[in-house]
Amino acid sequence: MNELRILGILIPDRVKDAVKIQEALTKYGCSIKTRLGLHEAGDKKCARNGLIVLELTGDKKEWDKLEKDLTAIEGVKVEKMAFSL
Repeated sequence: MNELRILGILIPDRVKDAVKIQEALTKYGCSIKTRLGLHEAGDKKCARNGLIVLELTGDKKEWDKLEKDLTAIEGVKVEKMAFSL
């Protein structure tokens, strides 16, 4: 069965967690088809929290490993959407 999987990664403190998150994303970079980063930014404000949305591709076992590595980062929340195609 083919699957389309989207991960939403909620980051409460981008400054504190950026390196760990980037390491995980780089480690599984070949499994990431699309990456979208969102945070509130403006002239006088840049939010410390943020959201990353990933569209995954390739081996489902690698998707699970990526999700596990991200979930292991304290404070980071990961939600998954999976669609059967």
